[in-house]
Amino acid sequence: MSEVERIGPQALPVLQEQVEAILAEARRQGASACEVAVSAGQGLSTTVRQGEVETVEFNRDQGFGITLYVGQRKGSASTSATGSEAIRETVAAALAIAKHTSEDECAGLADAALMARELPELDLYHPWSITPEQAVEQALACEAAAFSADKRIKNADGTSLNTHQGCRVYGNSHGFVGGYASTRHSLSCVMIAEGEGQMQRDYWYDVNRQGELLADAKGIGQRAAERAVSRLGARPVPTCEVPVLFAAELAGGLFSHLLAAISGGNLYRQSSFLEGALGQRLFPEWLTLDERPHLPRALGSATFDGDGLATYAKPFVEKGELVSYVLGTYSGRKLGLPSTANSGGVHNLFVTHGDEDQQALIRRMGRGLLVTELMGQGLNLVTGDYSRGAAGFWVENGEIQFPVQEVTIAGNLRDMFRQVVAVGRDLERRGNICTGSVLIEKMTVAGS
Repeated sequence: MSEVERIGPQALPVLQEQVEAILAEARRQGASACEVAVSAGQGLSTTVRQGEVETVEFNRDQGFGITLYVGQRKGSASTSATGSEAIRETVAAALAIAKHTSEDECAGLADAALMARELPELDLYHPWSITPEQAVEQALACEAAAFSADKRIKNADGTSLNTHQGCRVYGNSHGFVGGYASTRHSLSCVMIAEGEGQMQRDYWYDVNRQGELLADAKGIGQRAAERAVSRLGARPVPTCEVPVLFAAELAGGLFSHLLAAISGGNLYRQSSFLEGALGQRLFPEWLTLDERPHLPRALGSATFDGDGLATYAKPFVEKGELVSYVLGTYSGRKLGLPSTANSGGVHNLFVTHGDEDQQALIRRMGRGLLVTELMGQGLNLVTGDYSRGAAGFWVENGEIQFPVQEVTIAGNLRDMFRQVVAVGRDLERRGNICTGSVLIEKMTVAGS
């Protein structure tokens, strides 16, 4: 980003000093313990539509959030201002909140002995020297490729290129201070096709720590166009119970539901259908879900969690069995279990996959529904009941027959997890959960 001063590793010492100043101010005002996260970021975003530039925006933000404790009482406050007066006022506000909250025996910092000691370099910072003019040029090339891919592409719903870089530093009154700089760049394209008396919309995108490694702009546009055109002529199917194949870009959602169900917050609130499920067989024996937080340049990598604990590689599901919950310090205390260093979530979840690509899984399915879009929330985490609006393609004799819309797929997550038949090798790597397409033995498809 040549037009603005970069926020990168060189900003870390300044942010670390700010963290230490905030911690000192909290002590001065009477807090018995304190933790603070300071962040600064900036980015460039441009959107084009129908060959015209709609937006070119620079953004820059900074701020901090503080949580302090007075004994077992907790108060939190945040601000986007960073001057000494803002620090004093925000600390005072958090302190006032703490004095009015009830005591919580589980409140407080993680044990000092558990703080991260070594923070490996994960190579997360790769600034992209792209000018606004170059960003607009790439977005226009992406959209133009989509229009030229098929005559049935009649309209565009926006092509966006975004680049962001930032720094985050966390520290607490145990003396832990850790921080890192990171980047994230993306290009997305949404197109509209017309034909067979319908208008259908679809998209494609890519995201990477390194802007130069994004998929080719023209290729993204062509893929968006192909996906939109392929949906023309979509119709419902009669209600039936058939195998369902979740495309890889959607399959991660199934495992994110699992993570929500085994997260400490939902467990101690007794709002999860997997309460007490530790040690139970949830998936077929061949399936393992493991976390790999220290992968260089990966989108979900982190050296420490939201409590300052060192992250580490571990399975959550091993050979089909649930072997660990997802716990931070507070939720672990509520459940009487140690933290799994997952305050703030899971970092790079990998799902066991086989050798078959999506086409092979379609052949294996024989007859059923390939799902490429999901709509609505439709999940009851207390019961595990799952019901989502869906669109995709109907499969007969192992081949796609026609596009499908206006159907609902329904089941229970316990049954769905147990009935995972296969996971494809068409891995989705553009997020925090790495999985291929997932074939479920049977679900209810409700249509016409």
